Amino acid sequence: MNARRTRRTVRSAGLVAVAVAAALSLTACQGGDRDAALEKKDSASAAASSTGNGEAKSDAVRTEAGKAQAGGSSASATSSKKGSPDRTQKLADGSTAEIYKLGEQHYRAKIVNSGSVLATLETKGHDAGLDANDMFVVLTLGGEVHSWMGGGQQGPGTFKLAGGWTAKVKKLGELRYRAQIIGNEGVAATLETNGHDAGLDANGSYIVLSAGGVISAHA
Repeated sequence: MNARRTRRTVRSAGLVAVAVAAALSLTACQGGDRDAALEKKDSASAAASSTGNGEAKSDAVRTEAGKAQAGGSSASATSSKKGSPDRTQKLADGSTAEIYKLGEQHYRAKIVNSGSVLATLETKGHDAGLDANDMFVVLTLGGEVHSWMGGGQQGPGTFKLAGGWTAKVKKLGELRYRAQIIGNEGVAATLETNGHDAGLDANGSYIVLSAGGVISAHA
């Protein structure tokens, strides 16, 4: 009887030991899984953090690029605003033309006297002209400036011009005149004022028609 109890006790103790070992093993596995999960989570967080920094860095680069572009535009605008003329030229009345090249066949000429800008001419697909108190100026599409004094004839009417041309001037309205420039083969060109003077390089003869209907030419 005692031997049987002893065997039962030993068997029970063995079962308890096995159960304890299994429980410890399960706990260890769960702990390992939990640690692994935490490691994955930390790894994911680190990756997310790294990605965030990368984007921030990218944003910073874009921002710096934007600043650089803005700075470039500002510098360009400042340079353009400050701009010195490409060349200068003395005019018939002693004033100076400051000539700027703005683009292909696009020029601007400022008429300057004693530091003051008296007038501005600009070519925009055609020659430009100016009647500046009986000094006539033509700015060509090629950026050439020609000036002369006097020789004005008041339109409307038909007038002989330097260089063998004839001008037929018509009044269209207030400060609006049209001049047909006629050569041996008929009308070669037309000048029209629309609130401002007009000019023309007619094969080496320079013609100005003012907004007031005065026409003058020089060859």
